[in-house]
Amino acid sequence: MKLDAEARQRLSAFLGTHEEPIVRQWTEVAARTLRGRLTNTELTRQVRDVYGSLQGVLTAEGDGEVAGAASGESRAALAELSRAWARQGFTPSETATLVFTVKEVVLGLTESGQADLSTTDFLLLSLVVDDMGLFTFESYTKTRESVIADQTEQLLELSTPVVKLWDGVVAVPLVGTLDSARAQVVMEKLLQTLVDTGSGFAIVDITGVPAVDTQVAQHILKTVVAARLMGAECIISGIRPQIAQTVVALGIEFGDIVTKSNLADALLHALRASGVEVVRRSNRGVL
Repeated sequence: MKLDAEARQRLSAFLGTHEEPIVRQWTEVAARTLRGRLTNTELTRQVRDVYGSLQGVLTAEGDGEVAGAASGESRAALAELSRAWARQGFTPSETATLVFTVKEVVLGLTESGQADLSTTDFLLLSLVVDDMGLFTFESYTKTRESVIADQTEQLLELSTPVVKLWDGVVAVPLVGTLDSARAQVVMEKLLQTLVDTGSGFAIVDITGVPAVDTQVAQHILKTVVAARLMGAECIISGIRPQIAQTVVALGIEFGDIVTKSNLADALLHALRASGVEVVRRSNRGVL
């Protein structure tokens, strides 16, 4: 969409003449959509920011396109608004509506006789506003994708803790499904912890993993191999009867990797292997 200089000048003059009624009604309409999620002062300021961006596109050298080189300042303002609203949890429609509302306001002023804008000029203004709305929506989407990616990474970090159980012994308690992305995070955190603590034993506890298939087993084995390359012995704990049957049925080989039914047995093995004398008491006496 391209506008000649004369059309842009007419539209800019119209917006300048009717700025206050447009901004006031624009804010009122937007407020009904947002249902009090922003104060009137905050919303008015943001409406004026969008209004300024619209004027900036019309008065910049070029052909009235948001994507034009001369409209960089307007794009920056719209992008900042989109990022702010995305982070605050506003929906895409709420963000885009803030831009599109100006068309409803201008049309209302024209039909009521409070403003004089020809049908042709209104269509031209509508094209510019649509262009801005599309840019705003795209900016919003990119920000939301970035926010979701960051949150996913944070959840992966939180869901894969590496804890120190004893001097020289660390454990990774896995809970939930182990996919490729999470397996990578597990491996990286475990290897870094081995370096930081100088631990010689790493326990991978799969008690909280609902099922083990070939893919999950592959991820676990890769983690074990990586830990061994760092000089640490790995123990897999949490091998329940159902998981043992599945592993056998799938023909998965853990080789010479030590496996235990629970975390306590795995820790006991690690401590004894590291030379720590451990006395384990039970109802049947000392083990």
